[in-house]
Amino acid sequence: QVQLVESGGGLVQPGGSLRLSCSASGVALDYYAIGWFRQAPGSEREVVSCISSSDEGSTYYADSVKGRFTASRDNAKNTVYLQMDNLEPGDTAVYYCAAPTSYFCYNNYHLPDLYDYWGQGTQVTVSS
Repeated sequence: QVQLVESGGGLVQPGGSLRLSCSASGVALDYYAIGWFRQAPGSEREVVSCISSSDEGSTYYADSVKGRFTASRDNAKNTVYLQMDNLEPGDTAVYYCAAPTSYFCYNNYHLPDLYDYWGQGTQVTVSS
């Protein structure tokens, strides 16, 4: 069983930055691709990014965050990060990390149903 825990959310002004963390215990996260999703009130859950294992080395981003968000891994800390820069009010949502039973991001990595393990989510609010 993979248990994921997100942290790092909070309130930030437009143009600011946050770094989200996704960690796990008892399992090496580098065996899994990690997807980042977000869900705003009244909206469906949408993918933000997917990062494959270090060996595979691929990272994908939604068009809405490309150039502003960066996913990365620190295998020594067994943690995956989502660095979010130049945040906009439209980025306000609960952010989740999720893992499929795969070390690579599927072609349909944007589909939540492909992910087997989910964290509890962390709130990100972008507001002045």
